[in-house]
Amino acid sequence: MGTVRSASPLRTILRAVVVPALLLGWSVAVGPAAHADQRAGQQSAVAVRGGDTLYSAGTRCTVGFNARSGSTQYALVPGRCAQGTSTWYADPALTVVVGVTAGVSFPGNDYASVRYTNTAVAYPGEISLGAGAGTRDITNAANPFVGQSVCHVGRTTGYRCGVVQAVNVTINYGGGTVHGLFRSSICSEPGDAGGPAFSGSTALGIIVGSSGNCSSGGFTYYQPVVEWLSAYGLSVY
Repeated sequence: MGTVRSASPLRTILRAVVVPALLLGWSVAVGPAAHADQRAGQQSAVAVRGGDTLYSAGTRCTVGFNARSGSTQYALVPGRCAQGTSTWYADPALTVVVGVTAGVSFPGNDYASVRYTNTAVAYPGEISLGAGAGTRDITNAANPFVGQSVCHVGRTTGYRCGVVQAVNVTINYGGGTVHGLFRSSICSEPGDAGGPAFSGSTALGIIVGSSGNCSSGGFTYYQPVVEWLSAYGLSVY
């Protein structure tokens, strides 16, 4: 088997938040009350979906799926990516805070949850399929099985589909061993980690590692989402 790439070098692609105010900054000279109202309006235009990116000082993580417990909403991100980070933002300039790290499990597992705290930002239960490809509504989660059709969305390689090749896989990538992963026939490359894997409207897992590449062939490893949701008492929506 080829070298397995971990989540760490896969988190390299920036995703711009498409909100003009965030691109231009907050330089308009207005009074404190007007400034606060303006910023609230700008934040209300921001939405974070599965497949989008959360930013923190010195790192960024792709959201696999959004989930919730009651009225509280969460982002599901790779555990290794979220280690040592507490506050998350919707933009690379770190101006729109969206949440805080609520839990991290790595090694053994490779998952983490971010609790959304900014109610001015929208957190749809759908995932983004990439530029110009629209979105996909996610309504439930299930464990994968061998031979199942699966698609994933990577920040580098985009929307690709294949089949589940193996379940309950153990891999060791720098920093620790992770158990209970599944593998697909889909290739992925650096920058894809954290991307959602799904079958139709069913969430299956997120990208955490890969072997090979999309030029010569390869396959991808995923952290299953059902165990993850159960561990934190969450459900997709």
